Amino acid sequence: MGYDTINAGHAAEAPAVAVSELSKRYGRLLAVDRVTFQVQHGEIFGLLGPNGAGKTTIIRVLTGLSRPSAGQVRVFAHDMERNPKEAKKLFGLVPEITNLYDELSALENVLFMAQLFGVPPQERLDRAHQLLDLFGLGSKSRVRLSHFSRGMKRAVAIAAAVVHRPRLLFLDEPTAGLDVVHARTLRRLVRRLNQEGVTVFLTTHYLEEADQLCDRIALLVKGRIVALDTPEALKDRASKGGVAVEVAFEPMLDQCAVGLGRRTGIRRVTARGDRLRVEGDKVSEVVAAIVAYAAESGTEITHIATVRPTLEEAFVQLTGLSSEVMKTEKGGS
Repeated sequence: MGYDTINAGHAAEAPAVAVSELSKRYGRLLAVDRVTFQVQHGEIFGLLGPNGAGKTTIIRVLTGLSRPSAGQVRVFAHDMERNPKEAKKLFGLVPEITNLYDELSALENVLFMAQLFGVPPQERLDRAHQLLDLFGLGSKSRVRLSHFSRGMKRAVAIAAAVVHRPRLLFLDEPTAGLDVVHARTLRRLVRRLNQEGVTVFLTTHYLEEADQLCDRIALLVKGRIVALDTPEALKDRASKGGVAVEVAFEPMLDQCAVGLGRRTGIRRVTARGDRLRVEGDKVSEVVAAIVAYAAESGTEITHIATVRPTLEEAFVQLTGLSSEVMKTEKGGS
């Protein structure tokens, strides 16, 4: 599709998105509180947080659908309050609620968006077919959207959003409500677009999705960014300088956890199914304690491996929230 050619030479330019001290109020409700961050060219940047954290509000301000109460937003150096028209030529948006027409076919929807974005008439049809083929919908291009599954509709929405070959794509909860298969397909499409040169800004409350897709993640809680880094760096911060080792014994008895927890160099022992997670300050100390315990108790070590914190554990450590808040769908209990 030529995104890499279109985006060549942009590395030295201003950030794709630059947000400074952004706040947004709705009456007395402060939905976004002095948020500052930048999105660099070519990265997949994720805004991760529970429903109600302010993610959609931020994406609405970044795309010019809502005005900030305070602060500044620039997209490719264009001020979104003073000069939104030029910025909007450079990005595509896929909102959480699909903005397509059920009575039109997939092809007609993409062609309509191509016309709105000013794609030359002689190029619209070729681009639309290329995108629908890329997204695996070529054989269904003339089928009405009302007959499509939710996942297929999201794919068409992304095709429509990038038909004008934008340098930046905003995705608001791209896989919300999708089954596992369609969610996996959508993530592959996002990676493909990014590999072809499109900078991606996405919001999500799915920890696994952010971990799989994003180069950097901002953790958003109650309208404020509490941490911003790569997924690996966030996980490292969650370890607090300690280490964890996963171990299984034969036989695995209840007293194994108690016995290990009393050894020198062990901070904590927690059961994880048929294995134990043993935490301490140094790998050598933890392993030595495990080996000594096995020898003294007459048990056999059947599995042992160091483990890294998960993004879920990092989220809990860095936000002070339960990971359960991330599992609640919008509108759910």
